[in-house]
Amino acid sequence: MNEAHSLTRERANPQQRASPLEAVYQCVALALGLGLLAILCIGWSIVALLLSLLPYSTWIRELGRKGINRGFRAYLGCLALPGWIRLDIAALDSLQDAPPLVLAPNHPGLLDAVLILSRFTNTGCVVKADLLNHPLLGAGARLAGYIPNNRRYRMIHAAVEELRTGHHLLLFPEGTRTTRIPINPLKNSPGLIASKARAPIQTILIETNSSFLGKDWPLFRPPALPIVISVKLGRRFPPPQQVRTFTKELEQYFASELQRSPVSSDR
Repeated sequence: MNEAHSLTRERANPQQRASPLEAVYQCVALALGLGLLAILCIGWSIVALLLSLLPYSTWIRELGRKGINRGFRAYLGCLALPGWIRLDIAALDSLQDAPPLVLAPNHPGLLDAVLILSRFTNTGCVVKADLLNHPLLGAGARLAGYIPNNRRYRMIHAAVEELRTGHHLLLFPEGTRTTRIPINPLKNSPGLIASKARAPIQTILIETNSSFLGKDWPLFRPPALPIVISVKLGRRFPPPQQVRTFTKELEQYFASELQRSPVSSDR
């Protein structure tokens, strides 16, 4: 993450402000970036709604996940082309042929799921229940068979079944985006799911030089560019025996690792 360290140092001075030209450029980039995402989501939602008229089956679910994967990959490519975002996420590719894993990343911003799902074509995901009714994302999430988190017993059961069918499961241990640096208190769900499915937990460390789309970031506030994001694989934990003890250990691990990463310059 040397590039992020460098950019952080360059912007660490709170007196530095974007020039009027830079500010306009940032606003244009934000408008185009959000507009492109909306267009992709609307287009895929129409396809998802049409596919939902067919009898639901495994191949429909896989098609739904592949569509999300391709769409997110194309979106990130479009952001990278003009240099608005710089990504180092290739470490995720080594998990493609791994046995079923609970993928457990920290969660600094809304782009986190986009980054991870852009690298996997058939991965389950636990999402906030409200997302299934979102006008832009709901149809695609339902078609992909993503698991809502509002009913704990059903969520745990569906997540375990996802792993037992041979797929990875993306689950953010914080339950929401990070508000307490370096990491929020973790939920017990990842350990409980891993324990019941007898699946390892693969930690994923997301480092960034920007708070863009973090919990307290207004949607239409333009970020300083480029946004630099690095994703690396952390420790892989075996299925836990004692869930509560494991959750504390996992939280300590994330805190220790993330304290070494650069502090975002625009928090």
